[in-house]
Formats: sequence, structure tokens, C-alpha cells
Amino acid sequence: MFRLAASLLALSLLPVAGHACGPDSDCMLGDRPYRIDLPQGVEAPGAIIFAHGYRGSHVGTMRNKSMRALADRLGVAFVAIKSFADDWRIPGTPSDMGTDGEQELRYMDMLVTDLGQRHGINTERLMLTGFSAGGMMVWQMACDRAGMFAGFAPIAGTFWDPVPQSCANDGVNLIHIHGMSDKIVPVAGRAIARTRQGDVMQALDMAGRMGAFGAAEPMPAEGLSCEARRNQTGNLLEYCTHPGGHSVKAAYVEHAWKRLEAIGAL
Repeated sequence: MFRLAASLLALSLLPVAGHACGPDSDCMLGDRPYRIDLPQGVEAPGAIIFAHGYRGSHVGTMRNKSMRALADRLGVAFVAIKSFADDWRIPGTPSDMGTDGEQELRYMDMLVTDLGQRHGINTERLMLTGFSAGGMMVWQMACDRAGMFAGFAPIAGTFWDPVPQSCANDGVNLIHIHGMSDKIVPVAGRAIARTRQGDVMQALDMAGRMGAFGAAEPMPAEGLSCEARRNQTGNLLEYCTHPGGHSVKAAYVEHAWKRLEAIGAL
């Protein structure tokens, strides 16, 4: 009986990181979780990493059947990440005006390492996307962690004001998607508490300048109106709009992934 009790105690003391996790259970990075849905029969798959909106959750994201079906169809993992409390701790956020964003940078650093080590994800084939406040998180990572992801696809979200004048990169693959009737996060931004949302066009102008992107040219896209810019190193900066409001669709994420595939980024 003593040996059995000792064995059970030893098992209970194993690190959480050793426990199985997936679409219905948390993978823990310290006190921060994420969830993952892996494609069947695919060795070293790429991954779509999705950042939820304000007061959302990784659990709610993983319940999105359309997103999971898309990832499965593409043969990639779908990863749902979780903010600290209700919102992402990035510069300018009204939930923590004093933050420097380091908390989220550490989380993303640990996440990418864990995806490779624990799940066998090909970390050269990662696309970071997100909606609303999650789109703001994506823009911040594009600024501060450019080399960590093959591409970025912010949807209906941008920097908090003021939009940075420069970023720690010289160009990224970024596809921004926004509804022209969006009143929650308008293209020009709006005041929120003591701060305001940044202007999408200012963010795109900054990204274009940092990456030395050329002139915008119309690009055909189903359900979207898109203009794309390229630079000498082959990076893509694309701005796509739709006539709707504050919304996200799996089709938008699919558009971004396939654009990145087409240019050889994934």
C-alpha cells in the first residue's frame, strides 16, 4: 500500500507540460494556456495561430468549427492562444496603459518553442492571425517578432494609438483585412477610455516604409477587394477590405494562408 501511495504521489508531481493536451484540454506555458488541434497523418505540419478578441478565450476560439475545418483542409495545426485576463497586454491598451508588451512577447516566445518541441510543428511555417483586439496583438508581434512567423494576418484590428513610427524589422509578410462598415474598430480608429485605436492606414504606411514596399496594385480575391505591395526581398504587404462590419470569417484566414503559400513564404 505504501509503494502504491508513493507511486501515485510521484505521478501527481510530474510537470504539467508532460500531460497530454489538445483541442479539449489546455497546454500550459507557466500560468498561460493555449489549445491545439493537430491534423491527422501530417508529419511536421505548419500552423495557424489565432488570437481572440476582447474578453474572448482560447476555448471559444477552438469551438469555431469553420476555422478548425479550414486548418484540417490545409493540413496544418490550428492553435488557439489566450490573452492575460480579458485583453492582450500590448502598448496602449486601456486595460493596462503602463504595459510595455514584454509579457506577451515572452508568451509568444515560449509558445513557438513549445509548438516545435511538444507537437512537432514546423516552426518555419507559422501564420499568426487574430480578430479585433487579437488583430492588434498580431500587429504588435509583426513589429516586435517579425522573424518568428512566416506571415501575419490581422483582421479588424491595428495598433493602439500612437501607431509606432518604426518597428524592429525591415519588412514582413502582412495581410490586413478590414470591414469598411466596421463601427467597433473603424479603419480610422476611435476613442476607447483614456486612449484610442490607431489608424489602419497609418499602420500600413509605416509597414510600407519600413519594408521599402513598392506601389500598390489590385489583386483579385473572392469576396474581398485587395491591393498588394511587394519589396525587393519578396515580402508581401496586402490590404483587403469587404463592405461588412466588425466580423471574421474562416475564408479571410484561408485567403491569407494561400497568399503566403503563393509567394513561397509557407
